[in-house]
Amino acid sequence: MIESTDLIISILYVLGILAVGLWYGIRHKKKSKDNAAGEYFLAGKSLKWPAIGLALFATNISTVHLVSLAQSGFDSGLLNGNFEWMAAFTLILLALFFSPFYIKSGVATLPDFLEKRYDRSSRDWLVFVSILSAIIIHIAFSMLAGGIVLKTLFGVNMYTSVIVISVITAIYTIVGGLKAVVVTESIQTVVLILGATIISFAAYFKMGGWEPMVNVLQTTNQMDKLSMLRPHGDASGMPWYAILLGYPVLGIWYWCADQTIVQRVLGAKDENHARIGPLFCGFIKILPVFIFILPGLFAYTLAQSGKLDISALQSVDEAGKVVVNSKGIYTLMITQLLPTGLVGILVAALLSGLMSQISGALNSISTMVGYDIYKRYRPDTNDEKLVQVGKISAGVALVFSLALLPLLNRYESIFNGLNDIIAHIAPPITCVFLLGVFWKKASAESSKLTLWIGSALGAVVFASNKIFVDTALAHIPFMMMAFYLFVACLVMQVSFSYIYPVRHTAESEKLYWKSIGEPLESKGWPGLGNYKTLSVILLLLMGVLFWVFR
Repeated sequence: MIESTDLIISILYVLGILAVGLWYGIRHKKKSKDNAAGEYFLAGKSLKWPAIGLALFATNISTVHLVSLAQSGFDSGLLNGNFEWMAAFTLILLALFFSPFYIKSGVATLPDFLEKRYDRSSRDWLVFVSILSAIIIHIAFSMLAGGIVLKTLFGVNMYTSVIVISVITAIYTIVGGLKAVVVTESIQTVVLILGATIISFAAYFKMGGWEPMVNVLQTTNQMDKLSMLRPHGDASGMPWYAILLGYPVLGIWYWCADQTIVQRVLGAKDENHARIGPLFCGFIKILPVFIFILPGLFAYTLAQSGKLDISALQSVDEAGKVVVNSKGIYTLMITQLLPTGLVGILVAALLSGLMSQISGALNSISTMVGYDIYKRYRPDTNDEKLVQVGKISAGVALVFSLALLPLLNRYESIFNGLNDIIAHIAPPITCVFLLGVFWKKASAESSKLTLWIGSALGAVVFASNKIFVDTALAHIPFMMMAFYLFVACLVMQVSFSYIYPVRHTAESEKLYWKSIGEPLESKGWPGLGNYKTLSVILLLLMGVLFWVFR
């Protein structure tokens, strides 16, 4: 339980974010009534690169990351840091190839892009999958992680605390639209990074520095916890080649083809801001390994050396073995390592992660329901009605997400559960977007069939692995499963494209890159702010980091 001072800080923070979100949303609404839908869903295409980069990071980093990355640091060391650092490479792809493409096509949603490039069926399927993934992955899992933390800190029922925070977030998101979301996400990113940095330094100083931590790992024969690139046969199921082959399938869908993420780019002021924003986020993505995962590893060595009491997380299984429920390790660190006052800041950081994730997902759901579903059947709908429909759909999505919490709570590791689901959703979407953007011959029929069959295949494999847990298929690590499913989808779409040859419309003829160099012809801003220069710097920096922590 936390002190009253920390509770007051937390409450003031939540109320402050609510006030800022409402103020920006209402103020922006009054300034622009001519394009109400564009302003509400895409912030009137006025977003600049700092806001885009911070909002991308905030939408990505939720309470799930704060809680589960610390858990993974405690359990397996720096290994899951690959999900953070590999993101830099897919963000470079977003900046160089996808962002200018989306800006050039003038789409409001990614399903809208699929219709222009392929056909209506592809758009409809992506709308369905995108809304479902936003509800499950971006909202429900975040609520689950947030609920676990809030229950431990405040001693209140998990569902009660999550409902209160979610309703507050929904109020300014539904009222204010994307502008309110991005402004509050920018503030929340700063608070989140500040809070995570505080707990990192607290764990570091409690341990006495880096060397004492390494000494404990050597003593306990756990030096592999410092390695991010593991050999074949590693117990984690994530050897280096699984990361190299599997992550791009997950990452390209998540960063380049998921509406919840890409919506910030679609609201960019121009192409340069749309490129630099993701690159800025790529540089920020270096931090999570040090401020989210490393504290969990320090917690492991602190527990091993008797400097952190984890008895509250321990239980005895049926075999009489002591097991640690590491889901609560982050909360335990907050309460044991920080003084009053700083605990309140950490709680604010946790709430930032929860609120930013929910707000971003709700806004993307309202956009897709408004543009991709409602306007399809009622094309003459005015902006005011479209915004109203979007607001109602966001509220319905929130209720549905809350109903999923008991089901998702069955996963032992929240982070692995999240990525396990993504690994079965992403392959057909990644395939359809990659071939659509880079291959002229990708046809509408091939896209539709690949999305349908590929998604069905992913669902069957996922269900089979959960029902028949002792089969060889069920023991394939999810990263490799993502790669195998992607290869199957790739073969599928290429084959179907030859069976059903492409028939380009005047519009789709312009919606693919004629060569790999075409999107790089834009000169961009001069100097260090040039998107090509920043891409090279980020690539080199990531190469050095992976080498050091290999």
